[in-house]
Amino acid sequence: MPSLKLPAEGGCRCGRVRLKISAKPLLTMACHCTGCQTMSASAYSLSAAIPSDGFEITQGEPVIGGLHGASKHYFCGHCMTWMFTRPEGLDWFVNLRPTMLDEPGWFTPFIETWTSEKLPWAETPAVHRYEALPTLKDYEGLVAEFAGR
Repeated sequence: MPSLKLPAEGGCRCGRVRLKISAKPLLTMACHCTGCQTMSASAYSLSAAIPSDGFEITQGEPVIGGLHGASKHYFCGHCMTWMFTRPEGLDWFVNLRPTMLDEPGWFTPFIETWTSEKLPWAETPAVHRYEALPTLKDYEGLVAEFAGR
C-alpha cells in the first residue's frame, strides 16, 4: 500500500475547490451513522482527522451543506462534493474526506464509529469499532496508537 506523501493536494470532483494538507492525519475513520450513509450515498463515510494548522483551501470557496449547526459539513458549491467537516468544539482538526486527495491510496480506516447503525454487509479493516463515538478520553489513546503505526 502506498504511503501518504506530504504535502498532499486534492480537490472536489469538478476541480473548482482545491486543498492541501501538510500534516499527517491524527486518526483515520469510517462512520456508519445513517447521516453519513445518506450524505455519501454509500454504506459509510471515510475521514482523516487532519490538524487544522496542516489543512488549507488553496482555490475556491467551499459552502456549508448537510449539517449547518455547530458542526458543519463543507461542499463545493458547484459540483456539491462533500469535502470535509469541522466538528463542533474540536477546532484543532478537520475531518477531511480522504478521497478528495489526488492520491488517496494510502488511506485505511483505523476506527469505525456508529457501528450500531451500520448496514449488515458493510465491513472495513478498521482495528477499533465503536457503537457510537469514542469518548474524548478514548481519542487520546487512539491518536497515540495510530501515531505509533
